[in-house]
Amino acid sequence: MAKKTNTVAKQPGMGAIPNAKGVTFRVWAPHAEKVYVTGSFNDWNETSTPMLTEPEGKWSTEVPGAKVGDEYRYIIHAAAELNLAPLSRIDPYARKVTNSVGNGIIYDTKAFDWGSDKFQIASWNELVIYEMHIGTFNVKEKGHPGTFDSAAEKLPYLKKLGINAIEVLPIMQFPGDFSWGYNPCHPFAIESIYGGPDAFKRFVKAAHEHGVAVIVDIVYNHFGPSDLDLWQFDGWAENEKGGIYFYNDKRSSTPWGETRPDFGRGEVRQFLRDNALMWFEDCHADGIRMDSIVYMNSIDGISNDIPNGWSLMQWINEEVHKLFPGKICIAEDMHNNEWVTKDIGAGGAGFNAQWDANFVHFIREAVIILDDASRDLDAVSRVIQHRFAEDAFTRVIYTESHDEVANGKERVPEEIWPGKVDSWFSKKRSTLGGAIVLTSPGIPMIFEGQELLEDRWFQDNVPIDWSRAKDERGILGMYRDVIALRRNLSGVTRGLCGQNIHLFHFDDGAKLIAFHRWDQQGPTDSVIVVVNMTNQGLYDYVIGFPQAGLWKTRFNSDSYIYDKDFANHPTPDVDAYEEGTDGLPCSGKISIGPYTVVIFSQDK
Repeated sequence: MAKKTNTVAKQPGMGAIPNAKGVTFRVWAPHAEKVYVTGSFNDWNETSTPMLTEPEGKWSTEVPGAKVGDEYRYIIHAAAELNLAPLSRIDPYARKVTNSVGNGIIYDTKAFDWGSDKFQIASWNELVIYEMHIGTFNVKEKGHPGTFDSAAEKLPYLKKLGINAIEVLPIMQFPGDFSWGYNPCHPFAIESIYGGPDAFKRFVKAAHEHGVAVIVDIVYNHFGPSDLDLWQFDGWAENEKGGIYFYNDKRSSTPWGETRPDFGRGEVRQFLRDNALMWFEDCHADGIRMDSIVYMNSIDGISNDIPNGWSLMQWINEEVHKLFPGKICIAEDMHNNEWVTKDIGAGGAGFNAQWDANFVHFIREAVIILDDASRDLDAVSRVIQHRFAEDAFTRVIYTESHDEVANGKERVPEEIWPGKVDSWFSKKRSTLGGAIVLTSPGIPMIFEGQELLEDRWFQDNVPIDWSRAKDERGILGMYRDVIALRRNLSGVTRGLCGQNIHLFHFDDGAKLIAFHRWDQQGPTDSVIVVVNMTNQGLYDYVIGFPQAGLWKTRFNSDSYIYDKDFANHPTPDVDAYEEGTDGLPCSGKISIGPYTVVIFSQDK
């Protein structure tokens, strides 16, 4: 996949741009004969404020009487041969709208007071991501979605949990009040029902003050398909398809409608590039996660490549890395394509990380399946060690995400025992999966409510049940403890932030594995993780250790402190002796409870 050089030159500012004289309006409508801007500044007169032609099909005008907060629209007179009535359109670059079928609102992108915000996202090896849907995360009024301000109220909770990065499901303006966000109709406008752009900026600023990065999920594989003013924007189209912003042939087809953007058209590429950079420049976001890029790179997600989709992703990532160094770009490809995270110069797409499809599928299956003997320990071992490149942190790993707990798929505890999420089995095996996520090499992610043993599958109109924070405070405490170890907050588990893993013990009969994680090795760095995937506890079980001496038990998921019904199987510290086993120079006797993860490390 060779790198394609982008040929689009630097463009003049698009949309409604406030200045000292008033507002400059600029729009792309190459098939228009006339274009007007109308709004509250001219009493919505549709012909009093004409726009002038510019090169490459653009139109612009300066309106001295217009100001920030005014509402506006474009009135487009299509070419005479199209025989269309005047078209009333929301500005494609509108940064704020009244709603998805309302009006654009003139917005000053530079007016928000960021104070001294100089926040920097943690390095990838220290990230723990919390995937969040603003509309369901912290709902204050029944029948209404949550907002950026209500979500911000829970930031102290997330900080205490140990989260240092939030990934928000798409917040581009969508139709109606309830949505996952994967049907954006006005990509530059931040969802009005959540509070709009200023509320989102308040949320980001507050998150940064709590030490939490914000990653934004963006959708470029399709738009809409409803409430979509981009559709046949200036009246022109071919084959009854979408017009200037979309492919007008078979490449338009996606699983969500005939609305794939034309990745080969310079103005559309610029539109998407500008949108990606907006999240960093205007909103101080710390990263983006690009949704289902396989449908940007191919027509059907399998074959029929779209090379311009690949080169667009390269361009966007190249621009982000150049203009906003240290920010993270994550892809959802789900086909384990190592080229997604390869360097652009080598022909890769240039993403920093991608979601690991194999990890989630095999780990979920291993903890959900009823019969212990049927757990595929070989697959578990393989996906724990998997990496797309030399860097282990080019993958995001998880057992729950918005896709994995919806559309017929339940939360992991519910899958384990339907209707019995508070059962011993559901608690033990779902947290077994969670602990594997947080101890394996990669960027760990949990989905909202996972730490509360949330039982309901994800719906955009069903809020998180926060009463479970009290009912399941033990499980919440378990996630808090293992996240602290994952981030090495106590200074004795640096290995969990390291690149290295050696899965040295594999016992398919006992369904037990043990692996060594390290950065530089040595005390407080080397970490031993033991995973028991059966309902049988083990005593005096011998495994290898990389060094002699006392290995302290840092975590035992079977402890009473996490649930009164847990066995509290004793997991004493291990005094490793110089007698090699498992290919390691030392060995020691461990004890471990059923469906349990135990973590050991040494003091200095």
